[in-house]
Amino acid sequence: MPSAPMPEARRGHGLVVLEPDAEGHAEEWLRHLVDFTVGHPDDGPLWLVVPPALSRSLSSSLPAASSGRVRLIALHAREQRYCLDRRLVVSAFARWFTMRRHLHRTGARAGFFLSLDHLSLPLALGLGARGKKLSGILFRPSVHYREIGPYRPTWRERLRDWRKDVLYRLMLRNGALASVLSLDPFFVGHAGARYRGGDKVRALPDPTHPPPPARPRVAVDFPPPGRIGFLMFGYLTERKGPLRLLDALTLLPPEIAARTAVLLAGRVDPALRDLLEQRRRSVAAARPDLWLRLDDRRLSASELTERIRRSDVVLAPYLRFVGSSGVLLWAAREGRPVLAQDYGLVGRLTREHGLGAVTDTDDPSSLARQIACMVERGPASFIDRSSAQAYADSHAPHDFAAIVMAAA
Repeated sequence: MPSAPMPEARRGHGLVVLEPDAEGHAEEWLRHLVDFTVGHPDDGPLWLVVPPALSRSLSSSLPAASSGRVRLIALHAREQRYCLDRRLVVSAFARWFTMRRHLHRTGARAGFFLSLDHLSLPLALGLGARGKKLSGILFRPSVHYREIGPYRPTWRERLRDWRKDVLYRLMLRNGALASVLSLDPFFVGHAGARYRGGDKVRALPDPTHPPPPARPRVAVDFPPPGRIGFLMFGYLTERKGPLRLLDALTLLPPEIAARTAVLLAGRVDPALRDLLEQRRRSVAAARPDLWLRLDDRRLSASELTERIRRSDVVLAPYLRFVGSSGVLLWAAREGRPVLAQDYGLVGRLTREHGLGAVTDTDDPSSLARQIACMVERGPASFIDRSSAQAYADSHAPHDFAAIVMAAA
């Protein structure tokens, strides 16, 4: 529900955070910001402008100490619809306008976008927020990928990177933009060397999800005895590679399939559901000895942690995905190797920190060969556990929240 205005004495202070998408990392990250705000009573109030479902979920677990300091504002249906419009120009200007409206309504000193990528066009055009400062998190810079690993861009990717380069160059000159927090640490140096205003770009560690409280173990039949368990989890969309994974499973040698178990755990994108089920049936017909299950629902943190701990390998077979992935942190914290794309930031982090194996996930035969290799050699040989633990430890939620609040 919309909140009442803050007392007049507090106007001119505090921060508005806008996130219209309830899926993915949003709820976890907002909870980190709430916890930080509660622990720093001298800071101004925090307004979270979010979808109604996310507002209800957050309000149900707000700590008592947050009263009067954390305010939830539920987006109207029309606001959310335009902010999530598939036409990027529409969603960009809708988010900019929505932020301006709520900054005026609350009297907050600054606005923060949990996903700044959508705002690059309005900011590049020099639009501001009536004197208020704007900041946000940049998820998907890719203009520097040639510098961080194997990169053979398609013509579409070349065009995408050219467009991003132009927009970044212009938006960083916008005086209303105070700071840009990048989940890609390699982009910081690139921006500083290439763009005027590049010193606004700072590194932000993607926060690892804190371990849930200990709970009684629940019987889970994954993986069955004698099999190597491969787990893919999260909100399953086409770009995360579940269809390519299923194509790869049909190419496994029968003797490898008989030693393999694959669990896809997470809510499936409705647009993908029918096609995913068709592919699953095709795999079952082609490799009847393979253990394959789909758990199409949103898992709690405790359920997810339990499945990761039971797995032998965590799958991240993304399709030329741009940006970072929390999957790497979940797996590193539990000491499980990942099988990930060799492309972009995910590939670079996996190689650099000894988090697992990488391959060309665009090619089902390459993915199948790597799965077979991990079954034959043993998953433990693909991870540097001490390096993986150090990587997870360097992404503390408190540090994430502190950097966000300081930047805003």
